[in-house]
Amino acid sequence: MPELVWLAPIALGVGWLIGAVGIGGILLIPALTAIAGLEVHVAMATALCSFLFTGIAGTLLFQRRGSIDWASAAPVCIAALLCSFAGAWISAHTDARLLLAVLAAIMIFAGLHAVYGRYRAGAADQHGGRSGTVLAAIGAVSGFGSGLTGVGGPALSVPLMMLAGFSPLAAVGNGQVLQIVAALSVRAAYLKYGAIVFKLSLMVSAFQVGGVLFGARFAHRAATRVLKRLVATLCVIIGALLLYRALVVP
Repeated sequence: MPELVWLAPIALGVGWLIGAVGIGGILLIPALTAIAGLEVHVAMATALCSFLFTGIAGTLLFQRRGSIDWASAAPVCIAALLCSFAGAWISAHTDARLLLAVLAAIMIFAGLHAVYGRYRAGAADQHGGRSGTVLAAIGAVSGFGSGLTGVGGPALSVPLMMLAGFSPLAAVGNGQVLQIVAALSVRAAYLKYGAIVFKLSLMVSAFQVGGVLFGARFAHRAATRVLKRLVATLCVIIGALLLYRALVVP
């Protein structure tokens, strides 16, 4: 596949972003449409399928370093599992521009809050003093948004968890687990309502996993302030891209 020459470095970079901040999967979708010539819904499904492998790799790497809080990850993942199929169904049957714009606005707001809002270290580093209801709500929004937009669940869960008081590293760690759940559930939905180019997805996944290895190492070495600003910057950029897609792209 000659297009893999161009997709490989992009996938490697996307994998690094996923491992470092849990966000960046959306950048793979326009690459698949522009370089591989996939229709947007097929590109979304193919990208989400690849996130299963990055999620497994990221989860293993973060768990090895004790950076995943399973007590908070469980309600997020369960709610995401229940809501992601609905997002994929709406994406396959409607234009869904309004919902896409709302999700983009949430990302932009969360990113700006991460930069300008107050963050207090301590108890919030893991549980954030938040109830299972709040965590379930984060999972529901993240899962629904993942199915609707083709963006991996952490693109919404990471900024929302930081907004709820989690440290950047804890949010990114939990986001690695959510990748697996979102990829499996949305993959099932797209198998019914869309299509997945499995061969291309596997090839891209190999390079993404390599990027995750380096990204996870960066996440555990970077200062909290640096990691928080990187997450915030990616949230604003990706939110702006989603907003552009919702309001401008025909």
